[in-house]
Amino acid sequence: MDAPDIVHVAIAPPSKSEANLIEQVSAVIDKNIYETRLLLTGKLPRIIAHYQNMESAESIAHKLKDLGLLAFVCRDSELRKPTQIFRAHTMEFKEKEVIFKDNGGHERKIAATEVFLIIKGKINIQAETEITETKIRWGATLMLMASGIPYIRTVKEKISDQSGQTEYFARLYAKESPEQSVEIPQLHMNYSFLGARMTPSSITNFNTVLIQLREVSPQAIFDDRLEKISDMDVSPEKSRSNLEVNCKLLYLCHLATK
Repeated sequence: MDAPDIVHVAIAPPSKSEANLIEQVSAVIDKNIYETRLLLTGKLPRIIAHYQNMESAESIAHKLKDLGLLAFVCRDSELRKPTQIFRAHTMEFKEKEVIFKDNGGHERKIAATEVFLIIKGKINIQAETEITETKIRWGATLMLMASGIPYIRTVKEKISDQSGQTEYFARLYAKESPEQSVEIPQLHMNYSFLGARMTPSSITNFNTVLIQLREVSPQAIFDDRLEKISDMDVSPEKSRSNLEVNCKLLYLCHLATK
């Protein structure tokens, strides 16, 4: 028998967590005051309770809405469903659409009016650097041949090193589904399509692209809360996993307001 699909109740944390609200939420989700206070802090949507069926979860979400909170439900399978991300390498702005191209030459076209949400954030990635180190080598055999005079030579060795690095990104979502998204990675884009607006700085070019996207899709919601979250103390794999869940929750949260 398949395990039941857990249903999560999530909320957008309120701007102020007043004592009476914390007490009311605590009673609704059956958690203690301290735990409830922690769940109501922060800037990102977060899961605050879990239930075995949709009916129970929707009932709790309705009670939280009555308290003035933005609450929504999502199945665990929906939250963990792999996202088919189209990672752009270059792009082209048309009058009524944006064309994205990846490294393999594949294209994804999105009508400007279809962009529902633009998320800007940053992620911890693994960066590999190569340095050249100069070392001294003593030639023992040649030293004997030279009547005891040391023979010294220098050699250069290339050493690879891996370190954490922050990369900014943007995600574009249509309203129909969060699984079909386009990602613009700051450090892996060919910005030549910007023409005279391109600069030597990737972050400047990245922000220029975002400005253009917002100009051609003024109806799209822009959310940059993930830009203010730091994952530098976790592995790149964990950072990517956190990113996927946070992006999905942001999408569902904005969808709940429509």
